[in-house]
Amino acid sequence: MADPGDGPPGAGLAGLGVSQGRAAGPVIRMAPPPVLPSPRQVADPAAEAAAVVKALESVTADLRQRVVLAGGGDAAEILDALAMIADDPMLREDAEAAVRDGLDAPHALDAAFTHHRETLAALGGYLAERAADLDDLKHRAIAACLGLPMPGIPAPGHPYILVAEDLSPADTAGLGADVVALVTEKGGPTSHTAILARGRGLPAVVACMGITDLADGTVISVDGKTGQVGVGLTDDAVAQVRRSDREERERLANSSGPGRTADGHPVKLLLNIGSADDLRPGAEGVGLFRTEFLFLDRKQEPSFEEQVAAYTEVFARAGTVVVRTLDAGTDKPLPFLGLPPEPNPALGIRGLRVDRVLPAVLDTQLDAIAEAARSTGADAWVMAPMVTTPAEAAGFARRARARGLTRVGAMVEVPAAALLADRLLAEVDFLSIGTNDLSQYTFAADRQHPGLADLLDPWQPALLKLIAACADAGRAAGKPVGVCGEAAGDPRLAPVLVGLGVTSLSMAAVCVPSVREELSQHTLEECRELAALAR
Repeated sequence: MADPGDGPPGAGLAGLGVSQGRAAGPVIRMAPPPVLPSPRQVADPAAEAAAVVKALESVTADLRQRVVLAGGGDAAEILDALAMIADDPMLREDAEAAVRDGLDAPHALDAAFTHHRETLAALGGYLAERAADLDDLKHRAIAACLGLPMPGIPAPGHPYILVAEDLSPADTAGLGADVVALVTEKGGPTSHTAILARGRGLPAVVACMGITDLADGTVISVDGKTGQVGVGLTDDAVAQVRRSDREERERLANSSGPGRTADGHPVKLLLNIGSADDLRPGAEGVGLFRTEFLFLDRKQEPSFEEQVAAYTEVFARAGTVVVRTLDAGTDKPLPFLGLPPEPNPALGIRGLRVDRVLPAVLDTQLDAIAEAARSTGADAWVMAPMVTTPAEAAGFARRARARGLTRVGAMVEVPAAALLADRLLAEVDFLSIGTNDLSQYTFAADRQHPGLADLLDPWQPALLKLIAACADAGRAAGKPVGVCGEAAGDPRLAPVLVGLGVTSLSMAAVCVPSVREELSQHTLEECRELAALAR
């Protein structure tokens, strides 16, 4: 429900809140992409081909400069991956081929990017979302070719709320301090926009239909927790929203200590990270170390030594770390894997299933994790993504334990794993529930589809029943069961998850204080009562 300060009753829009906090201010919409001029006769194909190359090089250089300015973390890693796409020889060759077919440079770039986009969009799932990244790169390349400024974020010189149909990773990573909140018409809870907004602590709402119809200058409020967008605020209402957000942030800044319910029941509050740059004080360890960020921009597999160095940097600073082995495949393509396209990649070779075709990749990674753990003395736990059967869990556990890794787990991301959680726990030491994928597979709803946000809502009773089944199995086995999906960072849902029996919650660093404070307001019995109501 919208706060009364958000405006008059009924005056507002609603989307999916993906990054908590509140803000108010005037709307400024993203500028439209460059308009292609009418095609022209090509008199000098060599000159047009040279213009194509120059434009792509310009985009690549701009993105790599943004990588440096980003200073590490998710933003730098995503920008680096985009730079690699812009520098892809196949993309350049397709554009040069279009020039040979008679197109001028801007239209040749448009044709090449469009072809690559259509290929990705047809594959669905994660790859379809990456197709939107190609749109952004295309606009940048065409602007460079036409001698126009690169498309980007407005800079009006005063605080504002950025509104767009969607935001590219390059745009989101380059936000200035005058952007106080984000609202997009498209996108989902696991989109780059959502991930980077949470990392920066910016209130953000996605899948908000009608937001781009608002005129620039319209004063709105944004609640990144509830997804409510108030429209047409008075000056007093704006001041109230800003004051409320400031007071809440100041209150949470003083939050510290381990996770506890009001009666002292412990709940570990952990971090989701992609590298050592994402580590922040205030949590009790790392509950999800996404190691695929080390592999993202690589045309060759990172060496054993490189992996040891990356894992050592995290282990030396974080104490307890739960490492997820490579979560990639045809749904998250990594060039060095060389996996062929699939008609339905979300249901194909991904996560632990990559081991079926490339077992050496997992062997090297487990060796590197074990070496980093030995050299630092860290409490390193390791878990496999996309485990589906007890046999897969047993096979992974054998290989990890053979290397001296003593705390071995499995992620629960498909209903089959949740339904057999007791049998998985007979093979491994802990479970970690990835609610993003578990929602997707439970409801047969693409996790990136903005029109299916209601099905992907972590409050769905069917999802909560699967989480409860895992927690019950963990309690019976005396083994921990955590949640590391986006649901873990929702302070409203945290007491429900604890009431279901979850023993740890792993989330973005910005979410930890609010989850800690919310849990401290409820006894364990109250959490159980809330869980019973939610189910």
